[in-house]
Amino acid sequence: MREDNEGFSYPEVDREVCIDCGLCEKVCPVIHQGDKRKPLAVYAVKHKDDKIRLSSSSGGAFTALAESVIDEDGVVFGAKFDEDWSVFHDYTDTKEGLAAFRGSKYVQSRVGDSFKKAEYFLKAGRKVLFSGTPCQIAGLKRFLRKEYDNLLTVDFICHGVPSPGVWREYLKEETARQCGGKNSVLSHPNIKEREARIESISFRDKRLGWKKYSFALTLSVPNGHGAKNTVLLSEPLNKNIFLRGFLTDLYLRPSCHACPAKSFKSGSDITIGDFWGVQYVMPEIDDDKGVSVVFVHHGEKLDLSCLEKIKMESYNQYSVEKSSEKKIGRRFFFGSYRKHDMWRNTYFLVSIYQFKYDIRQLVVKVLKKIGLFEYLKRIVK
Repeated sequence: MREDNEGFSYPEVDREVCIDCGLCEKVCPVIHQGDKRKPLAVYAVKHKDDKIRLSSSSGGAFTALAESVIDEDGVVFGAKFDEDWSVFHDYTDTKEGLAAFRGSKYVQSRVGDSFKKAEYFLKAGRKVLFSGTPCQIAGLKRFLRKEYDNLLTVDFICHGVPSPGVWREYLKEETARQCGGKNSVLSHPNIKEREARIESISFRDKRLGWKKYSFALTLSVPNGHGAKNTVLLSEPLNKNIFLRGFLTDLYLRPSCHACPAKSFKSGSDITIGDFWGVQYVMPEIDDDKGVSVVFVHHGEKLDLSCLEKIKMESYNQYSVEKSSEKKIGRRFFFGSYRKHDMWRNTYFLVSIYQFKYDIRQLVVKVLKKIGLFEYLKRIVK
């Protein structure tokens, strides 16, 4: 795998050992895409244990699925942070180990040899839950080249994956700022960036609620007197620059703008996601602690008695079927990548897109008020 100038890794063939068998093309999930599907059933769910729900991205559906597999002496694969706070795939066969997989990680994960390990456990007869992005599940299915009754695949409604390189730059600059950079809350001439230690990261902290989630970063920083202070950076979604750039599609992987796994083409058994808009359609179950939407594709294989479930007629979300739009500002952003003005340009671009969005919402509101919105909508269609 080679990292390009945008911070994304791509496979590179070693021509000296390649035997031209063509297997890499035969199993490629982009060349051989699955069929579009409609789910067998859709549920609104939330975990009955509020502690699990509060530490999960939404309603705790993943934990319920994973614990059911472990109860059957199974193995669960998921994404976790490594010691450098990049993201990679790993496995666990204990409920304690699930904590590292819980919660969203808005960075592309390294699959490494997880497919091989999953195949080993499957052939040994153990039940395996493999969770990942839709394209990762599609890749696993093509890699295995056969169906396993003891395999449960779980993907999620995916917006796209941002650059791991951009993530590294963000952490580097944020750590430096907190350790003595300009406007730092702990400015001290003797503090060095390398002496700081990141203790924890949460992309979806719920201190302000599920709908207004925050990015939370906990740092252990020397105070210049032989001791250490703990610094908590907590920024809501609309304030954190990394999340704003990610959700504005400034540094998604190029393939995410033409995703081959939309419309449930990954072949997964179950798809999970945030039930955004639950307060409008099911206000009676919304307590702002998180509600998941679960799409069942291949029947219900597990005992999910720890979940509160409500069957739904349907659920529509843009990201289920449509790829993220490629923004003109993407090229401008990567022109400043790894330069001192990268985040300043990010603020500039995000502000432009936010202004355009606000104007559009205002126009829609006015058109609805004067009764022209539905008429114009029909004309446009």
